[in-house]
Parts: sequence; structure tokens; C-alpha cells
Amino acid sequence: MSTIDQNDEQYYLGPDGAWNSHDEDYGNYQFTSIKDIINNFIIAYVGEGKIISKIKRTDVAFHAQRGIQEFSYDVLPSVKTEEIEIGPSLNFILPKDYVNYVKVTWTDQSGIERIVYPASKTSNPKGILQASSYEYLFDEQNRETLEAEDSVTKDRFQTQQVDNQQNIININNTDILANNFFGRRYGLTPEHAQSNGVFYIDKASGVINFDSTFVNKIVTLKYVSDGLGDDENLTIHKFAEEALYKYIAYAVLATRANTPEYIVNRFKRESAATRRNTKIRLANIKIEEIAQVMRNKSKIIKH
Repeated sequence: MSTIDQNDEQYYLGPDGAWNSHDEDYGNYQFTSIKDIINNFIIAYVGEGKIISKIKRTDVAFHAQRGIQEFSYDVLPSVKTEEIEIGPSLNFILPKDYVNYVKVTWTDQSGIERIVYPASKTSNPKGILQASSYEYLFDEQNRETLEAEDSVTKDRFQTQQVDNQQNIININNTDILANNFFGRRYGLTPEHAQSNGVFYIDKASGVINFDSTFVNKIVTLKYVSDGLGDDENLTIHKFAEEALYKYIAYAVLATRANTPEYIVNRFKRESAATRRNTKIRLANIKIEEIAQVMRNKSKIIKH
């Protein structure tokens, strides 16, 4: 297991000995490297008289990386962020280690992040080029259909003048109250009843497309990675260390022939139990913070 191997000066000044020069590795003690995980597992679980008599180091490394990958989806705090300014192309290129998005926001003048919701009723389909007679056009060499660079659907989506406010009904309007419309907003689509704009992810092109209101806006993408994007500095939080050991042990025993079923089931239960404990630990619940939130319980909840 990892121990502190640097004095205070080395920690605060970093390798170059200069204060706050961005080469420091602040907070690194909360993580354990994948190399230490593999070594510790082999010491604790592999050998004569132990649950695993012998195993190749590459096998342990494979299951350790798979464990980190699985934990990153729903256990570890693996959310990453990228912030860019949206240009005239109205798109955001997905990061190289992107797996799925958590939230897309744009930043207003006060530095507050406004949530942007996905547009479920549009996309960027493959556009087939046609002649004036609506016949398909083919390239001269391979006689394959010619495709447009962007679809008409995408062009219309990004060139329309969006006014999401028109979808928001002013419940204080006296005409609406007089017509007895209060409380009868049937058929309202909540994702459109907001003024923050919309986006959709074009998975084929690997970009996020925004509507026309996003030119020159600062947009932040919060996304989930699999934790394996940086193999050289692969680490895991110490709260999840025991859960990863149990995961590796279960994965090794479950893939071996002639392993008694009761042993496999035992490590399956232990792996699930330590995984739950890890989620609780990493939830970072603080009683004082919960109490502060609950003081607001008598008020109407607005999101």
C-alpha cells in the first residue's frame, strides 16, 4: 500500500522547487496506483496455501483495469469537464476519453452554469444528394451514392431563430386565468419549456450540435470516462482499493475451470458488499450539510 514518500517542501513546491508552478501533485495521497494494486493483490491473494495458487501478472493487470473501468461508470467520482467557447460551427467535439455525458451547461455573465437539455426530436441523418428530378446522384468512379456534408435537418436546426420562451406559459397572465387555463397545461414538453437552448449528440461524427443561440457562448461538458485514458498514471481512490481487490479475486476465480461454485459465490458476495461500501464512502455525506438543506423543507421545491 502507498505511503508518504516526500517531505513537506517537496509536496508543496513540486519537482522544480517553485511555489505554485503547476508541476505539483496536490492531493495525490488519496489515490493508489494500479502498479501498487497489482503488487498488493499478488502478495495477499496469490501463493501456496492461498485462495489462488498461481497466476500471471498480466492476468491480474487485465482484471484490475477491467475493475477500474467498471467502477468508473457508477462507483468512482470519474466525472471530467471541458469548457470551450462555441464558434459559428455550433458544435463541441467530444473528448478523446469520452464515454457518456453527465451534463451540458452554458455559463452566464455571473458565472452560473445553466443546464442545457437534449433535443429528442432532431438528428443529423445521412443526406443523399439528388438531381432536380429527385433522382439519386452517383460518383463517377465507384458509382456509389453521393452524400451531403451536412443534412438539411441539421442546417435547419442550427439556422432557425430559437425562442424557447414562447413555450413557457405565464401563469400570472390575467387572460390565461380568465380563460380558466390555470393548471391545465396538458401536453407540455418540459425539455422545451425553458430558455437555455438545446443540443443533440451526433455519435457518427463525434460532436455535440447546438442550436443557433449558442454562438460565442461558454459551454461546459461534464462527462464520464472509463478511467483508463491515462495508462501511465492509472490510479484508484483508496476508498475503492478493497473493493477492487475483491473484484479481481472474483473475476479470476469465476474464469477458472474446476473452481468450486461455493468459493465463486463467496467472492461474488464479498465483491458486491465492498462495492456498496465504496459507494457509501465516496458519497461523502456530511451531516451538517444535510441539516442545512433540510432547513428548507417547508418551502416549495423548485428545480
